[in-house]
Amino acid sequence: MKLLKIILLSAIVISLLSSSVFAAGDAGRGKILFNDPKLGGSSFGMNCNTCHPGGKGLEKSDGYDRKNWRSCSGEMKSLEDAINNCIVIANKGQAIDPGSQKMKDLVAYIKSLDKKSKKNAAKKKKTNK
Repeated sequence: MKLLKIILLSAIVISLLSSSVFAAGDAGRGKILFNDPKLGGSSFGMNCNTCHPGGKGLEKSDGYDRKNWRSCSGEMKSLEDAINNCIVIANKGQAIDPGSQKMKDLVAYIKSLDKKSKKNAAKKKKTNK
């Protein structure tokens, strides 16, 4: 009986851990989507990298989660809104579901650009001393 409880508890823990791993975005998959001209069904062959080569200009995008900002299409309250704005307006595609795995992966990649930028700045500062 005790062994059965241990096995059952272990199975529950493993399933919870694996579900939280899949719930988060994957920056590697996000980078692939960032460079995919078919993202959002764009028929113009454009992708995120067309306007933001190597993620340029998105290094501080992590802050979008905490403040509102505006574009020509109106107010956006999250990074997901901003991503969909670019897909629809710039890439002439269809918005993707904000809760989808694709969106989580794109958000993870864009947030990784901020971390990469901070590491590079710290490295540069260290070398200049």
